Amino acid sequence: MAPNPMKSASSSIGSSSQDILVRETLRISANLASAPLLQTDRIICCEEIDGRRWKYVAETDGCGRFKNNSFRPLSLQSSQLHIPLPLDELMSFVRSYVVPEGFPDSVTPSYVPYMTWRALKHFFGGAMGVFTTQTLLSSVGVSRNRATPGAVAINWILKDGAGRVGKMLFARQGKKFDYDLKQLRFAGDLLMELGAGVELATAAVPHLFLPLACAANVVKNVAAVTSTSTRTPIYKAFAKGENIGDVTAKGECVGNIADLLGTGFSILLAKRNPSLVTTFSLLSCGYILSSYREVKSVVLHTLNYARFSVAVESFLKTGRVPTLQEGNMNENIFSFPWRDRPVVLGSRIKEAFQDPSAYVAVEPLFDKERYMVTYNPLKNKVYAVLKDQAKPDDILKAAFHAHVLLSFIKSSNERKASSFKQREALNSDAMHTIADLEASIADSCKIVAISYGLFKNKAKEQGWTMSESLLNPGRARLCQVDDR
Repeated sequence: MAPNPMKSASSSIGSSSQDILVRETLRISANLASAPLLQTDRIICCEEIDGRRWKYVAETDGCGRFKNNSFRPLSLQSSQLHIPLPLDELMSFVRSYVVPEGFPDSVTPSYVPYMTWRALKHFFGGAMGVFTTQTLLSSVGVSRNRATPGAVAINWILKDGAGRVGKMLFARQGKKFDYDLKQLRFAGDLLMELGAGVELATAAVPHLFLPLACAANVVKNVAAVTSTSTRTPIYKAFAKGENIGDVTAKGECVGNIADLLGTGFSILLAKRNPSLVTTFSLLSCGYILSSYREVKSVVLHTLNYARFSVAVESFLKTGRVPTLQEGNMNENIFSFPWRDRPVVLGSRIKEAFQDPSAYVAVEPLFDKERYMVTYNPLKNKVYAVLKDQAKPDDILKAAFHAHVLLSFIKSSNERKASSFKQREALNSDAMHTIADLEASIADSCKIVAISYGLFKNKAKEQGWTMSESLLNPGRARLCQVDDR
């Protein structure tokens, strides 16, 4: 039957109308994102993150004073620029899980073929695992029950599959395994014990075996990712010269021997039919205590956030930088990277400054620096804003300056609390005026100008490796004002 030309034309017109509607919707959304300046707006600064720019503006009154709550960012992206499609967003999401940050510049050329063949190997291994699991369950007598070996095997595979999904999702933590490896290693061990506890709970509610086993496997696989990702840097800290492979092999051998001895001990203990809850509690306490002492015994030469805080605090109080042993022993293992911290390095402008007056007041103090530091009393945090010309040493100096300012803020709050004899009632608004904030920042600038070089020299004398990368600075950068 011949096609109806009227129907084809109608479909074409309808499709065209839908395309126009979609384009207009995207154009309007883009225009809203980059709203034009008002006549009373004043451009304060400009910010860039991963190639995207924003300018910060504030509305002024007739006397030139800034209006309350008028400090806001405006996108500099043109409405004609490419708007990410769902496929682009999906690919970006996938890349955040399967390739390292900065790929391909952050790895050698051999990384891609290695991971390609590794993925194929695991594909075939996973496929074989289904059949081997089914065969093993059948061999131990599952087939005698009403449930078929295939059904039981599928449940078992689902449990393992859930664990692999958890392992994959947690891998997105990426560089956190490098700069907070002690904290994440201990957190992983805590998760391992939590997973073991959930597995034991299946004995009390066997009808919930599958959901509980899946949850336990997710938690334990997240812990396994943490253990695997932090193992090499820890062994690297022990190796002297090019013997990291030997150190790793021997370390894994010791772990396997201890694991076998623990298995034998548990078999002997199980013959006495001890209380399951009591036994698990005692073994868990021993496991967690051993894990804590394990990570505390590692001596790293690098300065991450926790060790940098220990070093700066000691330097400001005593004038000396702690030794490698002292710095690592005093490091807070419970300072997990997802917790709020009092110092934010490489923050965005809108997080660091609550109003434009604060920015305008402190900006002249950092004309010769490639960063700015400030204190936001509403969030009770010190922020270090990095300029686009900032080099590694500038980032280190910004972190040092931020900790100096934090020390000033704490001292000021303590003095005011003691003078009013109401420390408990003191809140983060101890410094109400911009003038107070400007004075504290100016004083901190004088201290930093004198002491930063001395701090660096003493840190190097103690054997510390000075690098900004483990401080995990944010990607936002303050750039030249764009009048577009």
